[in-house]
This record gives sequence, C-alpha cells and structure tokens, in this order.
Amino acid sequence: MRSLQRFCIFLFLFLTVTSALLPGITTAQEDRRVLVLEISDSITPVSDDIVADAIAFAEQEGYQALVITLNTPGGGLDETLNIMEQIAATDVPVIGYVYPEGGNAWSAGTLILISTDIAAMAPFTVVGSAQPVTMTAGGTEPVNDSKIVNALVTRATENARKHERNQTAAREFITENLNLDAETALEYNVIEYVSPSVEDLLMQVDGEEIKGRVLETEGATVVNYDTPLRLAFMNIISNPIISSLLLLLGIYAIILGISNPGFGAELFGIVAIALGLIGTGFDVNIGAIFLVLVGIGLLVLELQAPGFGVFGIAGLVCIVAGSVLLAPTDFPGNYTPADFQRTILLSIVAPTILVGIFLLFALYKVMEVRKRKPQFGELIGEMATVIRPIEPGIEGYVLHMGEYWKARSGVSIQKGEKVTILEKDGVVLVVEPVEEEKAESADE
Repeated sequence: MRSLQRFCIFLFLFLTVTSALLPGITTAQEDRRVLVLEISDSITPVSDDIVADAIAFAEQEGYQALVITLNTPGGGLDETLNIMEQIAATDVPVIGYVYPEGGNAWSAGTLILISTDIAAMAPFTVVGSAQPVTMTAGGTEPVNDSKIVNALVTRATENARKHERNQTAAREFITENLNLDAETALEYNVIEYVSPSVEDLLMQVDGEEIKGRVLETEGATVVNYDTPLRLAFMNIISNPIISSLLLLLGIYAIILGISNPGFGAELFGIVAIALGLIGTGFDVNIGAIFLVLVGIGLLVLELQAPGFGVFGIAGLVCIVAGSVLLAPTDFPGNYTPADFQRTILLSIVAPTILVGIFLLFALYKVMEVRKRKPQFGELIGEMATVIRPIEPGIEGYVLHMGEYWKARSGVSIQKGEKVTILEKDGVVLVVEPVEEEKAESADE
C-alpha cells in the first residue's frame, strides 16, 4: 500500500515538473526559426529591394539566420553590389546556398555567394563565369578595361579574405571565367558546406559562431519569405526580357492606335511603355528611343500613304536596331554570361522581326485593296438568282457570285428567278426580273 502511495506521489511530482518545463522547451523551439529567400532568376533593379525587405523582416522577427538560395545567371551589377553591402551591414547571419541540384550561381550570383557569412552548394551545382562581357556587332567580347576588372577583382578577393576563403579562386572567377562544381568548390575552400537540402544544411551549420552569435539551427522551423505584392509585381516587370518586350509591345500598340484610332490601343501602348521603363529602372539608351520613334513615324507614314513599301522597310529597320539597343545586355548594366545575353537579345529581336514582317504584309494587302478596281461598280448590270421571294415593299435575298445580298424590286419576283442588278442602295440591291430569253441563255 505504501509502495503504491510513493509511486503515485513520484508520478505526480514528475508530471508537475515536466509540465512546467515543456512550455519553455516548446517556446525555445518556436524561437529557433530560419528565413529562406529564393533568388531563382536574373538579379534585377528590384532584387536588392527584395533582399532588403527580407533582411529587415529577419531582424524584426528575431530569426536565427537568413538563407538566400541562388539559382541565377547573373544580372545588374549595381544591384549586386547593393546586395553585398546589405549582407555585410546586417546583424543577421546570412547563408548563401546554391540550390537546387543542377542550379547555377553565375556572374553576379557568384559575387553574392562569396559575400555571404556561410557559403554552401547543393550537389551538381556550379558557380563561376564572372568575367564581364559586352555584346558587339560580331558577338560578345570580354571587358578588358583594367579600371572595371580590377575593381571587381578587389571587391571579390576582399570578401573572400573577410570570410577566410580562397582569394585566388575569387580572382579567377572574374579574370579567367573559372567554373567550379560543389565538391571542387568545397575542396578549394570557396565554400564551407555541400548539402542536398536546406534542412540538412541547417543541421550542418548548427553551432557555428557568426556575427557574435552561435547558430541554433538544427531542427529549426524553416519559414519561406513571401515577397510583398508590390515587390512581386515589380520583380516580374523588371525581368530584362519582360521589360524590353513591354516597351516594344507599347510601341506597336501606339502604331496601331495611330493608324486605327478609336480602339484604345494608344492608351494600352502608353501603359505598356511606362511599365517597361519602370522595369528597366529608367536606364534606357536615348539613341535607341530615337531610332524607335523614327521607325514609328516611318511606319505610320507608310500606313497613311502607302507607296512601294520603302518607308515601311526603313521603319522596321529602325525599330529592330532600336530594340537591339534597348535590350539590357551591356556591362556593367547587365552582369551576365555571354550565352544569357544572347538569349535576351534573341528574345527581343525575334518578336520585333515577326511583328515587323506582319506589318509589312498588312501594308502590302492595304496597297492591293487600294489599287483594286471598285467592286460595287461591277455589280451594276450583272445577273443574280433570287433565293428568297421579293415583293413590292418587302425585301428579299439574291445570290451573286457566291455572296448573299438583300434586294428589293417594284414587282413580285419568286425564288429561283433570275434578276438584273440595277443599282446599289447602301447594302441593298435594286433589281428587276430578267427577260426569259436572257435568263435561258444565262443558264446555258
């Protein structure tokens, strides 16, 4: 009996102590949260705003760390440098992670990875190709301006030295277009970890001391950063391909609106151009805008007074040339590998050429119509067949060369009879019965 009483007392004390400790344990686990920000496209004028918002959110909510997953071909240099400064300035530990498997962090993505407090890569990912290139008439050429190259090299090597990483590799990413896979990057001390998932990476970095705090990330709650609606929309239109296409779409909409007023195309064109300019950060080549405006003027002139198509062809050439200059491919405005720059250029120029060919075809058809003899005059004196009876004061229908026409007459005409077209009153033909002999000869 006493043994039972002692067991009950022990069980009561155990449950009391456990219930008192559990809330504290649960609260501690809930406090261990990690914010994950995904960068899975080009670094655009809004990317630094998104990173700034994510960092501010992580600071305010007391997150253990911010993980930035990178899968990018590169992007704007100014935005990249801004992101690097934000990473250095925040008290929140920032982990750069090239993810998912098969992804790449090229050019600007490599510079961002080097600047993070902890650098990691998923298996089968690649970093590198940070040599700046610029588009030329003959293709692409490396940027050899020592002022630009030395500035990038110094920034990259200083960030590598700050985080005790391989400074030689950081330099050769830029000067030699070095590319490294995950295992080689780990071996060369470019990164600290290779991990297949965010959860596994958090387990590996647990206990690391970063920016004066010890990371407690094993088993931490992973929270994915949700981009605010405004920034999400800006991120879409700031994509180099989207923003350039918006500009071109707006241009063609204005051309259509001027040539065919009343459909609201001009308003749509103005809105599209405004969004395109916002997406590019208003950094637009003035010469390109001038060429495009000249092209618009020539196409409108061709539409209003078509001749031999000389104005139309010249206008198309001007717009294509302007669109090439509008495409954001020049360094340092767009810091991406040559292959991606060519993709941007093709994405902009190809639709321009197709739309231009369509416009020229439309102009050709307009010229054909204007040169064609009036069709209505040829109706007079020809014969048609009644397909719905005609009565005085009641219109019927006739068939003429496969076309149905409303018809009226001062006499009754039955279905199947032949009639002669006397005149055309709007969309109604005035007809009279054909003499029997003429009708018979027409049937023969």
